[in-house]
Amino acid sequence: MSVNLRKRKNADGTISLRLDIYKNGKRSIETLKHLQLAKPSNLSDRESNKEKLRQAEAIAVKRAAELEANNYDMELDHGKKTIITDWMQSYVDVYTKMDKRNMQSVLNKFKSFLSGSKKSDLTFGDLKPIIIEDFVEYLEKGSIGEGARSYYSRFKKMLRYAYRNRILKNDILDFVTCKATGKARRKDILTLEEIKLLSETPVNSTEIRRAFLFTCVTGLRFCDIKQLQWKHINVKERILNINQSKTSEDVSIPLNDTAMKLLGKPEKSAQKIFNLPSSNGCNKTLKTWVHRAGIVKYITWHNGRHSFGTNLIYNEVDVLTTSKLLGHNSLKHTQRYVNIAAEMKEKATNKINIDL
Repeated sequence: MSVNLRKRKNADGTISLRLDIYKNGKRSIETLKHLQLAKPSNLSDRESNKEKLRQAEAIAVKRAAELEANNYDMELDHGKKTIITDWMQSYVDVYTKMDKRNMQSVLNKFKSFLSGSKKSDLTFGDLKPIIIEDFVEYLEKGSIGEGARSYYSRFKKMLRYAYRNRILKNDILDFVTCKATGKARRKDILTLEEIKLLSETPVNSTEIRRAFLFTCVTGLRFCDIKQLQWKHINVKERILNINQSKTSEDVSIPLNDTAMKLLGKPEKSAQKIFNLPSSNGCNKTLKTWVHRAGIVKYITWHNGRHSFGTNLIYNEVDVLTTSKLLGHNSLKHTQRYVNIAAEMKEKATNKINIDL
């Protein structure tokens, strides 16, 4: 039993809103014709669309409450005939968090897995722990590094949501015995010398240069760099305060001379600090830039964050402080930087071996 708000783009650029209502294993659709979103051409259209979307979300909440009130004492078997991938697609369609693309990716992998097993129409009633365990094995075989574990954690998130919304009668994950145990892939990092070399190397975009170097000295993720505004910067105290998009963790990062120089002259509070293209565009420019600098490493935007964490540890900053600066919610995430920094120190001492 659930209510999902879905959007459908029309040929004329408008967007229709509808509610997918799952009750007793069947799906019904309520079209919200009076709340059709216009193709925005000005600020007024965008504000109107936001208001209509808020109204649609309120209606969805109301419908869900009505279902809950009317069916609270019913036997919880109405999800038995609901096709899992259809329901999951509805879930992803209205998902609003930053990892929406990753949620769609794991659903696509689940669809491929079911297709290969000739179970594309699998319903919640036919879902068994062994099927989930086979899917975990499928993820392990087709992923590298932490990919399988990351995909599986998002898959579990959808199943737990289905259980909380009474699509699943039992929390089936309690009966799954295996786990996705992919190990983290070793990530290249830039040393301070390499960051300096990169800063001295010409690049096609001054904005990308400023932003990536700023990542290397603050540890901000690309999603936070792209949305960074002057309101997040306390220029007088030289501190950056931001709520991280990915983890919703608040971080305060002291800004050194390099970071302040990269920021440039302060502007209006709501003004973005960096004018950047897409993530893909930034990484392509970065790849060319790194190659031009003669650095033979695989460096993406996120490697700038890893470089920040590793260089802190390498320069004797304690693990707890490093973890706080990165906004980690667990020290286990920071431990990888400890291991890499230890290897860097070992290589450094090996360079002064003396043949006695």
